[in-house]
Amino acid sequence: MKIYLSEPIHADALSLLQARADIVDTFDEAESLDAIIIRAVTVTEETMARAKNLKVIGKHGIGYDSIDIAAAKRHGIRVVYTPLANVRSVAELVVTLMLAASRKLSNAIDGVRTGAYDRIGDPSLGGVELNGKTLGLVGTGNIARTVAAILQAGFGMRVLGYDPYADREALAELSIELCPDLKAMLTRCDHVSVSVPLNDSTRNLIGEAELQACKKGCVFVNTARGGIVDEDALYRALTQGPLRAGASDVFLNEPPTPANKLVGLPNFIATPHYGASTEEAMYRVGMTVIEEVFAVLDGKTPRYPVA
Repeated sequence: MKIYLSEPIHADALSLLQARADIVDTFDEAESLDAIIIRAVTVTEETMARAKNLKVIGKHGIGYDSIDIAAAKRHGIRVVYTPLANVRSVAELVVTLMLAASRKLSNAIDGVRTGAYDRIGDPSLGGVELNGKTLGLVGTGNIARTVAAILQAGFGMRVLGYDPYADREALAELSIELCPDLKAMLTRCDHVSVSVPLNDSTRNLIGEAELQACKKGCVFVNTARGGIVDEDALYRALTQGPLRAGASDVFLNEPPTPANKLVGLPNFIATPHYGASTEEAMYRVGMTVIEEVFAVLDGKTPRYPVA
């Protein structure tokens, strides 16, 4: 069988793939492909139409917005993904970014490297604690719940959540207060984390009105997808208020470059969409996507189907 692999995967997963399939890295022979495995590459209906033998598309990760799901259904192509494998790594990055932004960590590191400080306790590096503060979760899925558990246990944070699809009682068992109105929740939060998929209901979910509703001094973190937060509105909220600081691992154009005006802000941390880039997550995600793809090719029911 022939499988298209768009980007590197964990070596152990690659070995499993090589043992059963010929691997190609272009769509030049799309007509003969049995499966496609992607991380960031877009799979369009045009590609599916060319790939007459295609049976399954495997997404190496959680977000599958780069795949035309409706087209896959029309062409009878299964789509599988790995919704749990990188949850812990992304959640830990959320906490890392929240702490780093709250304590102006990148400023401190850059300042030491450039010799900017001539005394201990430079007032320009004054930050805020997380301890005892209020966390707002935009989306309350697996990543958000893991973030909540870490920050509740480690920092005693009170947690609020906005999610039109969440069960109030289930969240209450996790000590998360479900808020029916996004802007109303944002007025109460010292720190905010965005963890929702990108789809028609979440595109530009957080724009000017939502960011201006944030509590003064709020620290805002997005590890979900570019396109959920309006980057121009975020820039204004960071330069004119009410946000104290922000951080994002995701952008409309990735990876971010200095051309993105957010990147140069002293109160903003930009990272290159690497939330799942840990040894542990890469292993789990790689092994899971290979298992799911082969399940479909072997005529079995996959554990994590999208379509």
